[in-house]
Amino acid sequence: MKPNSNIFDHLESEVRSYCRAFPAVFQKAKGPFLYDENGQEYLDFFSGAGTLNYGHNNPVIKQAVVNYLEEDGVVHALDMWTKAKREFLEAFEQTILKPRQLDYKVQFTGPTGANAVEAALKLARKIKQRANIIAFTNGYHGLSAGALALTGNRHFRNEAFVSRLNVSFMPFDGYCGEGVNTLDYLRRCLADNSSGVDVPAAVIVETIQAEGGINVAHNEWLRGLQTICREFDILLIVDDIQVGNGRTGTYFSFEPAGIQPDLVVLSKAIGGLGLPMSLVLMKRHLDVWKPAEHTGTFRGNNLAFVAARAALLHYWSNDQLAAEVARKGRLLEELLTAIQKKFPALQMKVRGRGLIYGLEIPQPGFAKAVSRQAFAQNLIIELAGAEDQVLKFLPPLVIDDNVLKRGVSLIEDSIATVLGRSKTFVQPTPASAE
Repeated sequence: MKPNSNIFDHLESEVRSYCRAFPAVFQKAKGPFLYDENGQEYLDFFSGAGTLNYGHNNPVIKQAVVNYLEEDGVVHALDMWTKAKREFLEAFEQTILKPRQLDYKVQFTGPTGANAVEAALKLARKIKQRANIIAFTNGYHGLSAGALALTGNRHFRNEAFVSRLNVSFMPFDGYCGEGVNTLDYLRRCLADNSSGVDVPAAVIVETIQAEGGINVAHNEWLRGLQTICREFDILLIVDDIQVGNGRTGTYFSFEPAGIQPDLVVLSKAIGGLGLPMSLVLMKRHLDVWKPAEHTGTFRGNNLAFVAARAALLHYWSNDQLAAEVARKGRLLEELLTAIQKKFPALQMKVRGRGLIYGLEIPQPGFAKAVSRQAFAQNLIIELAGAEDQVLKFLPPLVIDDNVLKRGVSLIEDSIATVLGRSKTFVQPTPASAE
């Protein structure tokens, strides 16, 4: 049944995007499933772009919010002290920071991830008294002015028509092909007074570039990046907005590399139930803000504090969820590798960690066709990469194994269907040289 989209078409701006890829009017959601107003069930491998790590309407987290509202708990308080904020901070310190020996202070910014990025950039520039920031190819950090300057995708950059100065782009790990250590180029540019690259206040990096195509930085590369930052007195910022909060199998995505960033930006799933909240974590000596130097009406969402605390206490008081995400990640990799082998002519690539994986299909338009076919089979999956050539798997961290397998099976069916419709997608395999 065609969805009733009249009011959206009539009144909502053309800037809307996800509804174009997933044209249904959704009414309910539970666990890994969305339901449209006709009661049709959809398996959700999108998870609010990584916001719903614990699934839709997680019962433990939802009940904590319902109880808080029924008790007339404070909903809006700007950055004033509330019991909800205190209890969230206590839970965050006890379940996340102390077990990892991280001595960070917490700044509550406006509710979007981009605002947390803006705050981190402003703070880094204030500390180092330098204007330049180094970002990486295929990086994505948001679309407000400062964050947009760090974002590599031309589709987003060409729409702003504003000055995007004071950012130098460097090649991400693997950008120049296997066997090329891109840090050598970064070090050369920083060490050479004639490179044209100003020594920056900070380097900002995603350990796994989600929007950029699920590009995974090696742990050795991340350690080398931290070493360079220390050598040249540069702050290291890790953008963990999409791949933090347990998405990779550890709470912070940088934990396996053994690094300690100077600043970390968090958002998306930190709100527990999909409630907006963003944080900047900073090493204690970097907290040089003066009161109200970075402000906003919605700093600190008390409902998100309640939801986040419930998620932390329920899922992160021990290592059980982290172990399960790592195990499910191995299962997901096995399932995707099997698909890769089944369709060798497509020359697909599998990459990721934990429960963020990408299936790259290099033939132009093929991944988009698969996503559309998957939606026709009641599976929601987003695209990533500079050319939308990567199917991005973001199931809830708490997904059941059988549901995970079901979703991957639908992708396999969708690939077969798209192949059956048109052979033009498949490029002939080059003949081996004689």
